[in-house]
Amino acid sequence: MSDTTNTTTDDRRDPAGAGANAGHSTAGGSGPLPVTGAWRPGDPAGHRQFLLFDRPFVTEGGAVLHEVEVAYETWGELDGSASNAVLVCHALTGDSHAHGPAGSGHPTDGWWDELIGPGRALDTDRYHVVCANVLGGCQGTTGPAFLDPATGRPYGSSFPVVSIRDSVRLQAALQRHLGIGSWLTVIGGSMGGMQVLEWGVTYPDRVRSLAPMATATAATAQQIAWSAAGRAALVADPRFRGGDYYDAAPGDGPHDGLIAARMLAMIHYRSDEEFTRRFGRSTTEPMDRWFRVEHQFEVERYLRHLGVKLVHRFDANTYRVLNVAMDLHDIGRGRGGVAAALDRIRVPVLTLGIRTDFLYPLQHQRELRDELAARGVEVVHHELDSDVGHDAFLVESDAVGDAVAKFLVPIQRGSDA
Repeated sequence: MSDTTNTTTDDRRDPAGAGANAGHSTAGGSGPLPVTGAWRPGDPAGHRQFLLFDRPFVTEGGAVLHEVEVAYETWGELDGSASNAVLVCHALTGDSHAHGPAGSGHPTDGWWDELIGPGRALDTDRYHVVCANVLGGCQGTTGPAFLDPATGRPYGSSFPVVSIRDSVRLQAALQRHLGIGSWLTVIGGSMGGMQVLEWGVTYPDRVRSLAPMATATAATAQQIAWSAAGRAALVADPRFRGGDYYDAAPGDGPHDGLIAARMLAMIHYRSDEEFTRRFGRSTTEPMDRWFRVEHQFEVERYLRHLGVKLVHRFDANTYRVLNVAMDLHDIGRGRGGVAAALDRIRVPVLTLGIRTDFLYPLQHQRELRDELAARGVEVVHHELDSDVGHDAFLVESDAVGDAVAKFLVPIQRGSDA
């Protein structure tokens, strides 16, 4: 086991932007907000590839989806022995577009763009990188906005509860389709890290290393509490309509609830240190002696702006479904507990924690490191001394990339030996 600490002063952050003022307006201030930001058949595919499984998929909870389609993207070439494949797992509001520019079919740049590409930590001249949208997602994989083949209407409220384990099973089917016997590594943070750990436990013979970041072996009571509060804000929006809102007119969707849920989430994705440094008590306009409810602090405007941005690329039902999947996450369920589940992991592991992570505290990452090391697993542990909070695994690209590259290159050399 090795233990290193990385410090970064990189200050690239999401801009607060302007114009995110009214629930019925776009981020630019004109036109109604969409009912859903989900990708739907007929929309531009962009760089997505699709794989249809036209046979029943039984979820961990016992529900049956009669067919499932998976949207995924790949970068870099698969080598002759199919030994250089890396699976990237996305977080709650991510998708398969981990790398590449915004454009037709992709409303934003790749969410891990600075880690993936030629010469980067996940070097596409060296590795074949794969990222798939999870089950229940809203960017091309079967989810609540998809048409139910039995009814010809969007699943909406009828879409079943799914688990992290279900998404990993679907990824395993994609792995077989792609002709990849084992992943060189499976990597991801937050909900992505949950998938990484499930891979190591469910398919120990189909991975050669794991890189879970800022995550948990099982959702804690506080993490579940935060999730429950976000879902409560979402479903309290009368335009949510119990989850059956897809026929509503633009501007009449559950955007207020989704914005509120996103605002609440961003409070625990970032840290008090960062908010204080960036915003302090600054307001959007001078506060004179006549106080008004409409006065906004800059931090309020920033949170609302991020909520409006999410409405344009995400779906309220998917937010709810995946939020529940994260609460259900427990690698020990049905396996005799977390300790017994960790006994199944026997490949090298990179663990990464963040000093200011309130949602998935650093101590939890240290405990995972110690539990694995006690089992004789080779563990490389990194800690980011960042004031960003939980989102540092997405934002602090230089430090995260350095940790990933130093971990992964020896793994590949060992595989080639």
